[in-house]
Amino acid sequence: MTNFLPTPSVPAPDIVRCAYMDLVVTDLAKSREFYVDVLGLHITEEDENAIYLRSLEEFIHHNLVLRKGPVAAVAAFAYRVKSPAEVDAAEAYYRELGCRTERRKDGFSKGIGDSLRVEDPLGFPYEFFYETEHVERLTRRYDLYNAGELVRLDHFNQVTPDVPKGRAYLEDLGFRVSEDIKDSDGVTYAAWMHRKQTVHDTALTGGDGPRMHHVAFATHEKHNIIQICDKMGALRISDRIERGPGRHGVSNAFYLYVLDPDGHRIEIYTQDYYTGDPDNPTVTWDVHDNQRRDWWGNPVVPSWYTDASLVLDLDGNPQPIVARTDNSEMAVTVGADGFSYTREPGEERGFKVGNQL
Repeated sequence: MTNFLPTPSVPAPDIVRCAYMDLVVTDLAKSREFYVDVLGLHITEEDENAIYLRSLEEFIHHNLVLRKGPVAAVAAFAYRVKSPAEVDAAEAYYRELGCRTERRKDGFSKGIGDSLRVEDPLGFPYEFFYETEHVERLTRRYDLYNAGELVRLDHFNQVTPDVPKGRAYLEDLGFRVSEDIKDSDGVTYAAWMHRKQTVHDTALTGGDGPRMHHVAFATHEKHNIIQICDKMGALRISDRIERGPGRHGVSNAFYLYVLDPDGHRIEIYTQDYYTGDPDNPTVTWDVHDNQRRDWWGNPVVPSWYTDASLVLDLDGNPQPIVARTDNSEMAVTVGADGFSYTREPGEERGFKVGNQL
C-alpha cells in the first residue's frame, strides 16, 4: 500500500505542540455533563452550539471544543505553531503537497486567530495556528481543583491503513519518533511521534482509516486516575470505562480509557518521560511482545482495537474509510497495536533502545 510522498521544497511549519481538538458531538448537554461534571474540564466559554474547555494548566483559550452536529466525528486536530509566519509556512507546505487548504484570519473557533485547516495526505483534518486569546491559568486555583484533575492536553492518536507512509510524512513535517513497534522485517505497525518534549503529540496506529482512536489528557499522578475510576463507579457509569487502569509498555505511562456519550475515546494519561534531547533514542518494540500494550500483561478488550471516531473533511462531511490491506503480518492484526500473542519463546524482552537489546 505504501506510496511515499515527495518532500516539499519549502520548509515545514515549526510546530510547537498539539493544542486542541475540535470534536463534533450529537447531544451537547450530555457531553457537557461528561466532560465538565465527570472529567472536570473547565469551561472557558459556551453557547447553544459549542462548549470551549481547557485543562488546569492551560493558558490558551481551549484544549477541546465540543461542537453540536449531526454526526459524531473529529473536525480538527489542531497544532500551535511557533509564530504567525509559520501559518504561512504551513499553507505553502500543504499546497505544494497538493492538499486542500482553507485559511481563516478570524479562526475556525472562538479564541483562536489566523488559522489554516488542511485535508492532509492521510485524510485527516489538521489545523495550524499561532494567534490565541490568553485566559487564566488555573494552577493556583485550588478552590477549583478536584481529585481527578486533568492538567493538560497530552496527545492525539490516529488510525491509518498505512503507518509507514504516515510516519515518513510526519517525520518530514518535523515530528520525531520516540517509540515504535516493528516486526523482524522492519515493518512499522505503530509510531509515537512528538514535537513537545514528551513521548508524543500524536501516534499513528494501523487500521481502517482515517479515524481518531483517542485524544488524551494528562494528570499529575496515578491516584488522580484512580479517583476518576472511583467517581465513575459512584455515578454508576463504570460501563464507560473501556480499558484500564493499567501501565503501558510503550511510553511507560499509567493509563485509563473512557468513552464519552457518543463513543469518542478519551485517554487519561500520566508518567511518561522526557524526550527533548536531540539524541533521544527511539525505543523499538517487537510486535509479538504483549507487554508493549499493557506492562502487567492484561488482555485488551476487542473494542479498543476495532472502534474509533470518524474524521471530517473541510466541508464537514465524514471522510471515507479505507481498509488496511497488506500481505505481511500486518494484515492479520486488528486495531491500534497488533497481535494477541506473546513474544517468541526464549526472548528475554521484546524491545530495544537504539541498537542496544
